[in-house]
Amino acid sequence: MIKIAVLASGQGTNLQALIDACQSGQIRGSIVGVLCNRPDAYALERAEQAGLRRVVVDHHNFIDRASFEKELIQVLQSWQVDLIVLAGFMRVLTANFVTRYSGQIVNIHPSLLPAYKGLRTHQRVLDSGEQLHGCSVHFVTPELDSGAVIAQAIHPIAPHETLESLQRRIHALEHEVYPRIIGWIAAGRVAFLGSQVYLDGAVMKHPVRFWQHG
Repeated sequence: MIKIAVLASGQGTNLQALIDACQSGQIRGSIVGVLCNRPDAYALERAEQAGLRRVVVDHHNFIDRASFEKELIQVLQSWQVDLIVLAGFMRVLTANFVTRYSGQIVNIHPSLLPAYKGLRTHQRVLDSGEQLHGCSVHFVTPELDSGAVIAQAIHPIAPHETLESLQRRIHALEHEVYPRIIGWIAAGRVAFLGSQVYLDGAVMKHPVRFWQHG
């Protein structure tokens, strides 16, 4: 049973999906605590309702990223975590932090990486006239949204798709694919060694893709 720490900044819907997956046994691991950089994040309420430890490390209280991350590291060390899961954590982590936990940090990004890194992905996809959109689960590396992709959930963009409908569909996909992949990591099926992702002992040449039809 691996020990998971979840870092969140907002509503915590992906956190809730992970909590549910741990409780149902889909993830053979336990969330040992939730770290938030915003004291008003609803993710803290979700953590409390689930009986999880929760700690606020407000980035506004630190003079720089290094001191902020030093506090994060102290909490993570006290929890003895095996895996750090970013769930809407809206702070860019430094190379020092990411390198320290290489192969132990996973994120979900609302685009089909390497396309549309960064923010406002749904609107940018619509503005570009794309036919496909989705989300990507990837290991975190120092370069933003550039780590090795484990899996992607893909959604065909419907005619007359709106920003709201697209965002809603992609969020639903995130809540399905993220717990599944964290479950694979917890079961030892997925690992990040060196610069490569392994699935069931073999190097992954391409991300696993899950298609949503209709």
